[in-house]
Amino acid sequence: LNNNPSKYKLTLSGKLRSPKISFHPPFLMLMPVPLDVESEGVVTIIPQEFIRQSQIRVKLPELELADGTRTCPFSVRFPEGQDIVLSSDGTAKELICHISFKSSKPMSLLGDLLFIDQEENRLLEQQTIVFLPYTHTWHCITLIKKL
Repeated sequence: LNNNPSKYKLTLSGKLRSPKISFHPPFLMLMPVPLDVESEGVVTIIPQEFIRQSQIRVKLPELELADGTRTCPFSVRFPEGQDIVLSSDGTAKELICHISFKSSKPMSLLGDLLFIDQEENRLLEQQTIVFLPYTHTWHCITLIKKL
């Protein structure tokens, strides 16, 4: 003050926290089923480094069929809710996610299930879906990869 240099040095430090999620199991294989039969698997979503409550939504991949129509053979549901709730110690409750596939037409697909929080952060991990035809049944393998 008053053109006198300060005798105090101010040092600030902090820790950058970026929200992320991990999945258990780290991959999901849906059982092969005939056309028009639903196949479902369950994953646990483990939220980490969230500093406030949030909500997860899922962007599902679409496929364009030979006739030009677009379809999404996937569905996702959260039986206990999609909210990321923080406890008093800052940890977040795990979420249960049911992933289903059902198609009345044969198709092959490589696509991503994107898990996005309410602040539009595409979280650091996502599920990649691979569908491979095997006669009239389907295999679904879900792999985790870093964005």
